[in-house]
Amino acid sequence: MPTRVPSSPGRRRRRASPQAPSEAGALPSSSPPPPSPRKPRARVSRLSRRSRAALFALAGAVGAVGLSVLALVLGYGHLHAPDAGATVEVDWPAGLDSDQAAALLARHGLVRSEGAMAMFLRTTGGTGAFVPGPHLLAQGLDPWDLRHLLERSPKRPATRVTIPEGFHRFDIATRLEKLRVAGKNAFLRASADPLLLDELGIERKGALGIESAEGYLFPATYDFPLDTDPKEIVRRLVTEADRRWAALAVQHAAGFASLRNTLGYGRREILILASIVEKEAVQADERPLIASVFLNRLLDPTFRPRRLQSDPTAAYACFSEPDIVPACAGFTGKITPAINRDSKNRYSTYVNDGLPPGPIANPGAPSIEAVLAPAATKYLYFVAKGGGRHTFSEALDQHNEAVRKLRQTSPSTERPE
Repeated sequence: MPTRVPSSPGRRRRRASPQAPSEAGALPSSSPPPPSPRKPRARVSRLSRRSRAALFALAGAVGAVGLSVLALVLGYGHLHAPDAGATVEVDWPAGLDSDQAAALLARHGLVRSEGAMAMFLRTTGGTGAFVPGPHLLAQGLDPWDLRHLLERSPKRPATRVTIPEGFHRFDIATRLEKLRVAGKNAFLRASADPLLLDELGIERKGALGIESAEGYLFPATYDFPLDTDPKEIVRRLVTEADRRWAALAVQHAAGFASLRNTLGYGRREILILASIVEKEAVQADERPLIASVFLNRLLDPTFRPRRLQSDPTAAYACFSEPDIVPACAGFTGKITPAINRDSKNRYSTYVNDGLPPGPIANPGAPSIEAVLAPAATKYLYFVAKGGGRHTFSEALDQHNEAVRKLRQTSPSTERPE
């Protein structure tokens, strides 16, 4: 019988366990492990809710501002100002900020609200792109219209401008303003700007008084944006005149050479005479005849004094320098004997020999051509006979008889002497 060895008091039998505890005194494997420590979630949640609330509030404020700006741009930006049918010439200063720009526009009655306009300008890009210098602004425009005009933006509308033959620069200025293309005063200043005249090569020859681009502003039909720089208008009209002149000078080279050799005429003198023909002629076929009368007076050695005696020349002084000619006081467009005979009227071809100091209008190609290729006549006189036509005479007694007959039918008719 086997002998049982008694267990040693210091040794105990161990039971196998799936996992022995790693430390002495650990709980038996049959007890569940203690729970892991947890983070304080409650506090984090409270902070997150506060942050979300702040973000929502900020987003709401930004959204409200955005909606306000959108409402300003879409609402006020397209709200037309009061319209009394007037236009305003503004010499726009450089460097104005939005507040100053709005104040200037408000002074001219061009906006509904100075404050709203200032905010509109700030929120739509400021005033950095505004072009300094002369602008023509109309009442009744909305803020976007004003911005486009002051920026000379390609987005601004354009209009067609027809300049008839025989318009002088004062007529052109009036039409440009009526069509809102440029201010009348600004255009007149630009067309008499000596630096611009030099740039364009316009002959002046030191004539007294106001020199201008008169005669070089070619009559035609042009398309211009509203509120165009007046100098750009002058450049375009003169460029067209140069182009037309170049073609006519080549086409009528012999006539040009004849005038240069006999009278010493260059382009300027030919334009002066053509402008007189333009103002005198009504029917196209009479232009060469009228040109022949004036040239015969200048070339015929027996015709003394060498005075063209054309009413339209004397009347031009009442547009260009009315303060110098006393007879122009109260001028309404009607030519009077006093205007013709005023000794201070340097444009009067009744008191001054030869050509006036400069063109009196802007002639078209047919009138320029009439001077370069006049009719071959001996006429020295002409007088209106009605229907836009004239009676032409070689001798003074024939002319006086034609005048007598005209006065019998129309006693108020004036005539060259």
